[in-house]
Amino acid sequence: MIVELPDSTISRVQKSLIKIREEGGAVALGRVLTLIISTRLGEEEEAIEAANEASREHPMRVIVISTNDRSDDEEARLDAQIRVGGDAGASEVIVLRAFGDTASDEEGLVTGLLLPDAPVVAWWPGRAPVSVSESPLGRIAQRRITDAASQANPRQSIVDLAETYEPGDTDFAWTRLTLWRTQLAAVLDQPPYEPVTEVQVSGSPDSPSTLLLAAWLRLQLQVPVTSELTSRATGSSGIHGVRLVRPSGSIELERSVVNVATLTQPNQPTHDLSLPRRSLRDCLAEELRRLDPDDLFGDVVRTGVSQLSEPVHSN
Repeated sequence: MIVELPDSTISRVQKSLIKIREEGGAVALGRVLTLIISTRLGEEEEAIEAANEASREHPMRVIVISTNDRSDDEEARLDAQIRVGGDAGASEVIVLRAFGDTASDEEGLVTGLLLPDAPVVAWWPGRAPVSVSESPLGRIAQRRITDAASQANPRQSIVDLAETYEPGDTDFAWTRLTLWRTQLAAVLDQPPYEPVTEVQVSGSPDSPSTLLLAAWLRLQLQVPVTSELTSRATGSSGIHGVRLVRPSGSIELERSVVNVATLTQPNQPTHDLSLPRRSLRDCLAEELRRLDPDDLFGDVVRTGVSQLSEPVHSN
């Protein structure tokens, strides 16, 4: 069910929510958190769809604030929409499309709609503030999620995040690494138990995940890590592969085709492993599983990134 509330107020939205709840269309019981999504007008649906799917694992209230760059002659207005039932997964979705001066007070728009005594997570699927922890929405959130891949300069945004990082910040560039980190850890947990002496990471020039993977390996293994950035003829983006050098030979994990990686090890058969690109829903659901700060991510961003040498660019 979708309830349209054009030219509305937050008070009217609150009353509509109460009415819907009394009529049995939605209940707040069982909601474990409030997810605030800050996006641009017209770019809401992909994020809402991901939140709806993630809500089946994390029942929640979703508040979407959609704004544009303000112009002086734009009339202040709030168009609201409430989605429940089949249109909201296991959540209830409140969409606030703010225009003019109304868009200048994001914190004021959401304060009266937060679930009482429930954690707050803020997510910027597109362009994010320079310092999310100091932004109006970031100040009221326990967790703050950004996506470096959506920024104008994805790799630079990770470097910038290192300067503004506060506990509770995280980025989907890190979440997309979970399967890579799991596979690499599993390989190193098998004999021969030799130290890694050198690491080589390759990826596309616009891949912030490649930067974070290199930083994680540098921090965990304490060995030189070199990065090669290359645009493959196949147009492959993201991480291309990792090479771990040990005395008995090199371990290579390379993803040359979509969703499949090839693992090559000395004196062992070559294996094809499932290594799919993670969907927006998968990334969001994983980040919502923990509401405490991700200390490892903080260490990688603040310490690991600065320890890396400049990447090598090749065709």
